[in-house]
Amino acid sequence: MRRNESTDVSERFEYLQTLVTEFQDTDSEEAKLQVLANLANFAYDPKNTEHLLQLQVPDLFLDMLTEENEELVEFGMGGLCNLSMDPDCRDAILQGGGISLVTTRLSSRREETVLSAITTLMNLTTAATRPQTTEPGVLQCMLRFSLADSPRLRSLASVFLQDCCSREQVRQAEQQMQGLQAAVGIPLPED
Repeated sequence: MRRNESTDVSERFEYLQTLVTEFQDTDSEEAKLQVLANLANFAYDPKNTEHLLQLQVPDLFLDMLTEENEELVEFGMGGLCNLSMDPDCRDAILQGGGISLVTTRLSSRREETVLSAITTLMNLTTAATRPQTTEPGVLQCMLRFSLADSPRLRSLASVFLQDCCSREQVRQAEQQMQGLQAAVGIPLPED
């Protein structure tokens, strides 16, 4: 039985390695999308975490956040979201500059990308990273999302505000937003 388990682990690693190599070697955008989607799905299973770390897949997902192709961004963000629950993967994402890269994707036009970005930020929030993950710009973004038409976006943003932020932080962000909204309606002085 042990032999089968070690064979399974070895085969799993080799398969994931093949996917990563295929992603790196192909010139086909369609093939890249398919492989990246597969890697993001494999990132959901904790059995794959160690292998994905060895293969530096968190870095690959982070690299996708700078792509112009929104599908590559969406799958990269989804993969990071799946990996970010694991402490070792969280550390790898943080070391790769993940907070700033993920934060930029809060402005994506794709709801799935935004939902994955919010969830990833929640998973990346620790005592040490809280000042970055809950900085005023992020809080104001979450406050806007908490008023969105989309129930998923509205709910997830509300959970972020409740679980990751202090009441005082939220209050200050609300005050800053009110100040900005009041200034928008001020007419320009006449010449």
